[in-house]
Amino acid sequence: MKTPQIYRVKGMHCASCSSIIEKTFKKVEGVQSAEVNYGTEKAKVSFDPSKINPQELSKKIEPLGYSLVVEEPAYRTGRHADHTGIGQSKQEKLAEVADMRAKVMIAIPLTVFSIVIMGWDILAQFGTIPKMSTVMYEFVHHLLPIFATYMLFVIGKPYLLGFYRFLRYGKANMDSLIGIGTSAAFLYSFIMTAFEEPLRQYVNVEHTYYDVTIVVIAFITLGKYLEAKAKIKTGDAIEKLLNLQAKTAIVIRDGKEQEISVTQVVHGDQIVVKPGARISVDGIISDGSSFVDESMVTGEPMPIEKNVGDTVVAGTINTTGSFIFKATKVGSETLLARIIKMVEEAQSSRAPIQKLADQISAVFVPIVIVLAFLSLGAWLIVGTGALGFSQALSNGLVSFVGILVIACPCALGLATPTAIIVGVGKGAREGILIKDAATLEKLHKVDIVVVDKTGTITKGKPELVHIQNVSKLPDEKIISILVSLESKSEHPIAHAVLEYAKAKDISRLPISQFESIKGKGLKATIENTEYFAGNTKLISDLKLSFDLKNIETETRQGKTPVILATNEKVLGVVMVADAIKPEAIAAIKNLHKLGIKTVMLTGDNKNTAEAIAKEVGIDEVVAEVLPEDKLKKIQELQAQGRIVAMAGDGVNDAPALAQADVGIAMGTGTDVAIETAGITLLHGDISKLVKAIRLSRLTMRGIKQNLFWAFIYNIIGIPLAGGLFYPVFGWLLSPVFAGFAMAFSSVSVVGNSLRLKAKKL
Repeated sequence: MKTPQIYRVKGMHCASCSSIIEKTFKKVEGVQSAEVNYGTEKAKVSFDPSKINPQELSKKIEPLGYSLVVEEPAYRTGRHADHTGIGQSKQEKLAEVADMRAKVMIAIPLTVFSIVIMGWDILAQFGTIPKMSTVMYEFVHHLLPIFATYMLFVIGKPYLLGFYRFLRYGKANMDSLIGIGTSAAFLYSFIMTAFEEPLRQYVNVEHTYYDVTIVVIAFITLGKYLEAKAKIKTGDAIEKLLNLQAKTAIVIRDGKEQEISVTQVVHGDQIVVKPGARISVDGIISDGSSFVDESMVTGEPMPIEKNVGDTVVAGTINTTGSFIFKATKVGSETLLARIIKMVEEAQSSRAPIQKLADQISAVFVPIVIVLAFLSLGAWLIVGTGALGFSQALSNGLVSFVGILVIACPCALGLATPTAIIVGVGKGAREGILIKDAATLEKLHKVDIVVVDKTGTITKGKPELVHIQNVSKLPDEKIISILVSLESKSEHPIAHAVLEYAKAKDISRLPISQFESIKGKGLKATIENTEYFAGNTKLISDLKLSFDLKNIETETRQGKTPVILATNEKVLGVVMVADAIKPEAIAAIKNLHKLGIKTVMLTGDNKNTAEAIAKEVGIDEVVAEVLPEDKLKKIQELQAQGRIVAMAGDGVNDAPALAQADVGIAMGTGTDVAIETAGITLLHGDISKLVKAIRLSRLTMRGIKQNLFWAFIYNIIGIPLAGGLFYPVFGWLLSPVFAGFAMAFSSVSVVGNSLRLKAKKL
């Protein structure tokens, strides 16, 4: 199967639009799959380029009123957002909203006038206010047809086109419903006006529906304007990510600094970054140091210290110092480009819960049209005997238009995608990258979290965690001697001691006669004294008196002792271990609060694993396992009916991540783990896992609320508009109120989704 391509779709107005486009694409030879999302207005299409191309696909849907915007997005080309389809999409959306606003501003005074006249007529019938004078009545009722004509044929043009396409191609969408309803009201009113005298003896010619045509189109246009305005806010996550891209970079070429477009940066370029500058591409620092603000990419609030050899990523901001780095990833390879791609694909994907809404939307419009005609027929057949033909026809037309107007499936189509768009965007801002909507949905059901130890619960590199001083020397002196000895070693343990001394600003001492003692440690002379640093074997060889029971407990927990001694006595012991991440204990505690069990899977020895699990609060430990054993454990838990999330960071975790219901990769881990997982936690912060689960639960709650409101509008509105309650209560829904309810059902759904932005995770 070919890699799916994502294209923007123009002309969509409701969920049935996406269904029509999907069905059309799937019938095209060479198209292997098609997924159209009304919320994002994007189509995800997989096709064989030898049989069909995007331009031809667009032509297939153009007669139906839609088109594909065929252009390469930023993350594929590496171009800046200002020159991409995504940037243009925002500009076009803003232009569309401005155009809709202009129409609304024209429609409002016409609507207010119509509502005043409508209210006057109703109140006059009940004797609340005097009737209009004959002159005024004639003036007003000749003005209303002019207003209605303008509203239907100018502002309501999209709905007339929807009606036309329904008649020509048999494809019905929201525009078709509104077009049929408002055209029917207008046509009936026009006939009553044009043939007033001949028809007077058969029907009440004074009763026209020009005001219905005006007000319904106005309310729906207002609703679409508010919906479009709100939808721009739902998708601002990608816009913010795109704005993180630097436009230019200062590179060193031919020994000189040159400012060039970021699109011209190539692998190996030496790039100069000055204080306050945004980093243009991914790379490794080759000279200098600074603190870099990575919050916009990782969600971490504090700037991170960067030195020679450290990596920097595109979109982050240099704060204080200056440095030079070597470009290692450019264009679509950068972490920022991958984040943009992942967020856009996730927002465009479809959650399983949306399947019900899609199935209903696909058959909804044709069913509604049938119901509208059945209602009209029922009023004429049954109502004529009880009410007379004139009143039955009037009520039948009100029901016909009311059903068509209120039944629009816009809210149904927006219920899931708007919540997904906001949820995925919020996750990206928090440093939680979600691969697709299905993963976000599954996560809220997770009842057990399996974690790897190294790199997930622990930092994944040795650190000095404890100092045991058995001499009269101060701790600083012990570390100063030790770091002086270890400075000549390349062992990972030596690196841990050096890092500790650097963090504490402890200086080294001059050394001489350095010697490495294989398998045991090292020795050197400092200030005319010979010092030794090494393991217990070295101390035994020196025949020094030292009670090993003092360090046995910590050794059993997986900590490695480094003993500092002279020829005469032991001075102190430092313990080096893979330190637990500061946030791990709180993260496990919060998972328990969410009712989630935790399991640690690790290849490390049992004593070490159990000690760490006890300290962190993990429920169950499975130690000394191979990658295939991790996979089997996940399968075993799934066989028990558990919904499993697996968090890991290494290549050896990839099979288990793929098997788990939800795979979660640490952003500090390998590319293999990140590609395999459904969720990536940037900066390797395990506390973000708790936030991800809360985000999933909030998003799913929002979707269910949206679906409830979308369904409830139609469940109550269609029978009410059809006149089902008329025989008992005398209730009949005016098309004006139907238009209002339909318009604001969509706005309420989008508004409810936007509430998620303000929620604290």
